[in-house]
Amino acid sequence: MPRMLDVSDEVRAEIGDEEAARLLAGESAPGSYDCTSCRTPGDSEQERTSTVLFIGDETAVLAFAHATCLPSQVVQVTEEQLQGAVRSIGAVGGEPPQQVQQPVPQPYQPQQQAQQPPNLVPEQAVLGVTSGLVLIQNELHPALVVEPTAPVARPGTLGSGDDFLPLLIEQGFMPMTELAAVPPVLHGWSVLLAAGQLHAVLQPNPNGGRPVAWWQAHQPLQVTDGWRAAANKHQQVLMFAAPVGSVGRQPREDLMRDALDKAAANGKLVSAALPLAGI
Repeated sequence: MPRMLDVSDEVRAEIGDEEAARLLAGESAPGSYDCTSCRTPGDSEQERTSTVLFIGDETAVLAFAHATCLPSQVVQVTEEQLQGAVRSIGAVGGEPPQQVQQPVPQPYQPQQQAQQPPNLVPEQAVLGVTSGLVLIQNELHPALVVEPTAPVARPGTLGSGDDFLPLLIEQGFMPMTELAAVPPVLHGWSVLLAAGQLHAVLQPNPNGGRPVAWWQAHQPLQVTDGWRAAANKHQQVLMFAAPVGSVGRQPREDLMRDALDKAAANGKLVSAALPLAGI
């Protein structure tokens, strides 16, 4: 039976016209599936379903999501992330996504994901990332708070200043003086969730092509059910960034909010809403 599948041109270019035709005809696509974003059941015979192709260093995995959760797209991840996501999906009883057996056709060329923001954070600085829910206009929003462990100098400079916020503002993040409204969406950036865990913040590739990792977890970070539910509801995550020492690693969400308010009032906070991607 034909499936109600969305196969984007980007996905089609990777899997080939023949495989795309088999998917649309229902020959190689499951009827029922667990959505790779919200982890709830879906049915490609009854509702619009997106094909999402995750490409690792050696493996390509085709997953399925509610079209209302994710658009059809290609996401590049590391091989370790990809295999970990497949294991996690199987461990919780979901149907594993399909591994594409044939080699991924050109022009795809695997690239090792950067462990730190490319050309942004020097080796001595590490980005601390904290997840939590932030209340804005009487609604809870999923948030990531990013703060480096040391000042961030502009690439190529020898000064001791901290250019972390100016560099992000140049990328499109907005300065905040108070947390009164949801920041605008920063298109081209996204937050990658895999099997319900936080894996990376992706940014546009300066050389064109697929996004690259601006920040990537050495090990997937657990998020709460409430955080994941809010992310799936809004289909975006609010990212707040502050210079070293401005927010700190707060043990509770109310303390994190207080620290964010103080950083904003002191002119030491930038933010953006980043679309959600997932597996």
